[in-house]
Amino acid sequence: MVPPAAPRFRGAGAVDFNPVSPETGVAAPARRRRRGVAVFVARVLAILTACWLVVGAVAAPALPGGGWFALAAWLLFTAAPLGTFILTRARRWYPGSLVRVLVFRPLWYAQFSVLLLAPLAAVAALAGAPFGAAGPAGRWALALGAALLAALWLAGYLGSRRLETRRLVAVLPALPAWLDGFTVAQLSDLHVGPHTSRRFLARVAAAVNAARPDLIAVTGDLVDDFPRDVDHYAAALGALRAPLGVFAIPGNHEVYSGWKELRERLERLPLTLLVNRAATVSVNGNALAVVGTGDPAGGRDGDPGPDIARALAGVSDGRFVLALAHNPALWPALAERGVPLTLSGHTHWGQLGFPRRGWCLASPFLELAMGAHVRGASALYIHPGTNYWGIPFRLGHAAEVAVITLRRGEKTAIRDASGR
Repeated sequence: MVPPAAPRFRGAGAVDFNPVSPETGVAAPARRRRRGVAVFVARVLAILTACWLVVGAVAAPALPGGGWFALAAWLLFTAAPLGTFILTRARRWYPGSLVRVLVFRPLWYAQFSVLLLAPLAAVAALAGAPFGAAGPAGRWALALGAALLAALWLAGYLGSRRLETRRLVAVLPALPAWLDGFTVAQLSDLHVGPHTSRRFLARVAAAVNAARPDLIAVTGDLVDDFPRDVDHYAAALGALRAPLGVFAIPGNHEVYSGWKELRERLERLPLTLLVNRAATVSVNGNALAVVGTGDPAGGRDGDPGPDIARALAGVSDGRFVLALAHNPALWPALAERGVPLTLSGHTHWGQLGFPRRGWCLASPFLELAMGAHVRGASALYIHPGTNYWGIPFRLGHAAEVAVITLRRGEKTAIRDASGR
């Protein structure tokens, strides 16, 4: 008899290409998984192509070559770079910095732009149609929208260069006296690759070293998309040290990158990789449990899916637990099991968000998307990201090195101690 499949945690960024069969509880075969990926890519390409058709139809009369210009733009900024990315996976070809910057980055800029411009142009054309001005209205909307997007991309690029050290205080009633004043430096969503600014990563390393934390936690998405990206991570941040060690967990990009090879590379670094397990560190002769989970994007073919029960299985009763979970959707299960403090990331809420409004791009997809949260005696901090994903863009919150000091108190809370 095949046991039922373990529950899966879902969240933003977790695309289920390989569903578990409800009849057998067994993951689908590789052929079905490849078919799922192909269907997903086809749907994305169809949506993007439709958007390019709208933009091309509206802009053609004002473009040299008319519709041919729009077709060339679709080939140059969508079909060719997307095909290149697929080939890197199929042929196991490692793209260097030039390909990432000159091929992949324009892909992201173009797709984000066309997804915004196509609806704008269509609405403007429809609004102008009753007055016989569908074409001019659509073209004026495109021109205005393109100008605003250019300004937005520039502002976002400048914002991505900002880095701040944010000091937080986690007040926890369950904190033992011997941990009062303990500090953790948290990095998250670094997405390091050959295209990442070495100067920026040096600033990150300097900020962590200046904070002099007792422990360093890297809460997933250390690298961008390929196992060899670990070499670039090692060159920039591999020298980080803390008295009680450096602990890292996988994120969804570690799954997407090819977990088996990537894990082998990560385990060569001077850090402790936690995947659904706990490590015990000694603090003045007392034991602190650092627990790391897998990620909801994994769970099949050896990928690091989450298993909360297994992660906490080695923790002795009464031992204080610091949990690292890349996806904040895992926190409720940890809180139910009495974990006092969980550190997460994943949502990139600092790239485009409105902290004072409590909203970011991940908000429609995740109940817990940004900032600090408290349930009973359990607290969660969702990191805004130490770097960027996709394009160098950040509006809403600076790239962050979080320095969290643990304090004992009567009421659970996470407070900003940076004076902002």
